Amino acid sequence: MAAAEQDTGDRDGKGGPVRRRGFLKAASGTALTAVGVVPAPATAPAVAPTIGFSMPSLTFDDPATQRRLGTLYASALTDVSDRNTIRADPAVYDKAGLLTDPPGTLVRAGAGYPTPQRWTRDAAVNAWSAASLLAPGLGRNTLWSVVDRGPGGLIVQQDNQWWDQVVWIVAAWHHYLVTGDRDFLARAHETSVNTMEAREAHSFNGAYGLFRGPGFMNDGISGYPDPPSTEGVRSSFVLDHPHAAELLCLSTNCLYYGARSALAAMADALGKPTEATSWRASAERLRVAVDRYLWRPDAGTYAYLVHGGGPFAGRVDTSQEGAGLALALLLGVADGQRARRILDSTHWQPHGIVNVWPHFARFGAGRPGRHNVMVWPMVHGLYGLAAAVAGRTEPFARAVETFADLASGSGGDFYEVYDSVSGKVDGGWQSGASGRAEHFVSQPHQTWSATAYLRLVHEGLVGLESSADAVRLRPCLPRRWGPVQLRGLRWRGLTLDIALTGAGNRVRSCTVDGRPGAPVLAAAETGRHTVELMLDGE
Repeated sequence: MAAAEQDTGDRDGKGGPVRRRGFLKAASGTALTAVGVVPAPATAPAVAPTIGFSMPSLTFDDPATQRRLGTLYASALTDVSDRNTIRADPAVYDKAGLLTDPPGTLVRAGAGYPTPQRWTRDAAVNAWSAASLLAPGLGRNTLWSVVDRGPGGLIVQQDNQWWDQVVWIVAAWHHYLVTGDRDFLARAHETSVNTMEAREAHSFNGAYGLFRGPGFMNDGISGYPDPPSTEGVRSSFVLDHPHAAELLCLSTNCLYYGARSALAAMADALGKPTEATSWRASAERLRVAVDRYLWRPDAGTYAYLVHGGGPFAGRVDTSQEGAGLALALLLGVADGQRARRILDSTHWQPHGIVNVWPHFARFGAGRPGRHNVMVWPMVHGLYGLAAAVAGRTEPFARAVETFADLASGSGGDFYEVYDSVSGKVDGGWQSGASGRAEHFVSQPHQTWSATAYLRLVHEGLVGLESSADAVRLRPCLPRRWGPVQLRGLRWRGLTLDIALTGAGNRVRSCTVDGRPGAPVLAAAETGRHTVELMLDGE
């Protein structure tokens, strides 16, 4: 979630604190079930039916694969569209005055948290991963719900987790690509420019050419070595620890690269070529800086971070950051050669890709750090998608199957975080308000875990690739899954029924409505279309 963690005074069944985020207070009377799950508070807003939410169907010919993977896809759709779509209270979520009704709803971060949940990272990730594609009105409202109207115009909310703001820019450009909404694009461009200018003024470290700030997924201090983690600090929030604000992290700088690239694309689409050239050049300078300071040619991967200040200033931490590697691949920071080396060298735990590997000295297998050697499905899903986009069928299959087994092992629910060795639901360990390591709770019905699985199907398995004027299919089908059909997937004015046979990521043949052709449909087309693809090898 996007705000800082803090101790609310709630206790789990073993006397440990239940964690919430930032300014939030736990609802009175909240209790934990026997498995350590916090149910949605009584004060949570009523779940509202979503207007315009498409519900595609995923069907594998092989019954075992259908039970393992296909059933979970339907569960993920329901988790997002029913359980975590809520009515949008304008007083809380419409600071920009841009929410619309219909649909009058937005996607919340998860059913296990109290309200309000006005968190930039969650809103942006959920729109980017699935909401904008499946329910454009819902995705649009979710993005606008974390935007303010300031003196200089529209801007992503300027909260104390400022490094989260630029993922909104990446998600906003994606929203335009899957919807073609030019009215949204114009306002998103204004929002993005103002947000990036604020971040460049506040967060850019000119000596390195990199942006300051903690890692994308690691707002908890358990995601960092000693230092910046400092014994005796009575807080789990990363910025409460000395010099944490000066860190130069892989994932965050990859997102800044993606945001600058998205700004260039927005400017091109709006007929602003000079501006587009400037943003593209600044993105390239950032990519070069990431390679200069964080690429490890000896190991064939990127380092986690550079200490930007304090006694360790200039020192590189060579830990593996799961989200950082995934974003480097997905957003184009890593070139083709580097991408191949990353995919060949990445460390996997028994149950997936973890936040940061290996254990920091204060943690271990018996007490893994909450943001350290733990599987957050959203991070794991990003890496699996990166493997699919790179055409790596086997690691993609491993990622999807591991993800499905985690969720199935927790009763079909999409939890926040899992133990990477046992695969069990577990929130991990982290220092908190007591100043000591405490056992945290893993929240149920975590929206970005569900949308991560949906994205693995839409953009990984089927290979949905959106551009301003067309949609292309670049599937990645593991051989052991057999033939599969995804029916009723909407993209702009199109409804697609997609059938995949064979295996691999090379399209051997394609028919569109029975006629041979390329797996590409123009944005100007409308109506329902059947696309059949035969795949052959990697």
